[in-house]
Amino acid sequence: MLNFDERTGPALGVAYPDVTVPDWYRDAKLGVFIHWGIFSLPAWAEPHDGRVPVEDAYARHRYAEWYGNTVRIPGSPCRARHVARFGEGTSYEDLADRWRPGDLDADAMIRAVLRSGARYVVPVTKHHDGFCLWDTTTTGFNAARRGPGRDLIRQFADATRAAGVRFGVYFSGALDWHVSDLPPIQSDRDLFLLRRNDEGFARYAAAQLTELIDRFRPSVLWNDIEWPDDGKGDDGFGVAALWRHYLETVPDGVVNDRWGVPVHGFLTREYSDVDGVQEQVWEATRGLGLSFGYNAEEDDTHSLDAAGLIRYFVDVVAKNGNLLINVGPRADGSIPQLQQRALDGLGAWLEVNGPAIFGSRPWRRAADGEVRYTVVDGVVHAFLLSPASGELRLPAELAQAESVAWLGVGAAPVAGGVAPVPELLRAQPVAVAAIPGR
Repeated sequence: MLNFDERTGPALGVAYPDVTVPDWYRDAKLGVFIHWGIFSLPAWAEPHDGRVPVEDAYARHRYAEWYGNTVRIPGSPCRARHVARFGEGTSYEDLADRWRPGDLDADAMIRAVLRSGARYVVPVTKHHDGFCLWDTTTTGFNAARRGPGRDLIRQFADATRAAGVRFGVYFSGALDWHVSDLPPIQSDRDLFLLRRNDEGFARYAAAQLTELIDRFRPSVLWNDIEWPDDGKGDDGFGVAALWRHYLETVPDGVVNDRWGVPVHGFLTREYSDVDGVQEQVWEATRGLGLSFGYNAEEDDTHSLDAAGLIRYFVDVVAKNGNLLINVGPRADGSIPQLQQRALDGLGAWLEVNGPAIFGSRPWRRAADGEVRYTVVDGVVHAFLLSPASGELRLPAELAQAESVAWLGVGAAPVAGGVAPVPELLRAQPVAVAAIPGR
């Protein structure tokens, strides 16, 4: 996967505001991404592990939210399926009027995803297809004037804040297929070449992002792919000016790294792992399955279960990261049971073990074999990824401890630097012990 902090673009002598990552974000650890849009209606992509010929990577794209691009590639499986289901002559944009979520209960959807224990929610406001989920004045191609018939982002923002959780927004800054007349993207090279970089589009994107900032005051400004090159200067519609306006509006707001400028907030890593504790704050993001948008072709063989999600989350946090785990609702707004089970399992685990996660910081190293570490208020927490093994070997620096406190069970003695795992915890995906001292 691409590392977007490495796409820094030209410096241009622009003065950027301070986009230091705030403590609330570092403390939060867990967010929920929501990819919901027109693409949720066809709900299709070819599920695979990524090992396809490079020339077919985009024709066989496994992200369902890329349907609007994949369907335009001649000979793609997506194109054949689309014609069979919707008929020749039906475009992707025609589906905007067929996507009718009905009596969406945004509060119920947000409550469902927050059963994960997440501390912030980031829905897609506009993906690369250009369809805006809020009532924008910039284009009629939006959820208020087409199929859904309402401002979905307003509903999400209100429901999220009513639940006492921070609200953020995802925005596709560089790609907007609705206002572009370009061929479909068929390679990583095309991803950055087949996009508009002109001033007109930069102003269009800036106007949309400004609406999102002013109307919703998002705690997270999550841009995707890049930003139009003509919007990277010192103009009022440039990235620097947008950031200044954002931080004046939301002083403790945070931005990510996908802007294509020499400054960034937190780093993003998509469907990828990192080695060891990272010096810079970062965020892992991925779907529970192989796609972000809902893909009806996926089953439990393609998706993280609760145990896998918990272990992945613990590994990310130990390495100085947050996890933005994605949920892809069905077209009607319901959360697929496969995804809900994983979220509920994580939430249940966090009810017991959250004190070792939320507000934590990395220890001097992230891991020893099957053990991960965090520090909270001077107390080291050891996360045993294989509690069925029956024992936790304390790190050499803490091996003199006489006891540990197993979260959910209580204090237990240590002998020779080894703490037996209580029977009650051996069936858990991860068992956590608090070790006094550093």
